[in-house]
Amino acid sequence: QVQLVESGGGLVQPGGSLRLSCAASGIMFSNYVMGWYRQIPGKQRDLVATITSGGRKDYANSVKGRFTISRDNAKNTVYLQMNSLKPEDTSVYYCNVGGAYGSWGQGTQVTVSS
Repeated sequence: QVQLVESGGGLVQPGGSLRLSCAASGIMFSNYVMGWYRQIPGKQRDLVATITSGGRKDYANSVKGRFTISRDNAKNTVYLQMNSLKPEDTSVYYCNVGGAYGSWGQGTQVTVSS
């Protein structure tokens, strides 16, 4: 059974930084594309960033240059380093494996506000 557990969300001022972590279990982690998505209540869940098993990274245009996705296969963990945060980054952030029809974590709230 796949389990994804996110951590690291919180309240931060505009311009600040946070690092999200997602610990995975129940899968051969190193074989999978991992992703981060975000969702505001009432809106669709949007892709933020993905990282392939080989380390190739892709980002939504809205976060390019500010967010960095990385993975540690020895720890079965994927990270999202978020810098220069803006109020519009406020959302619930979800970890994902397997795309839209795959598995999701429970989400972690990120609030960017002064």
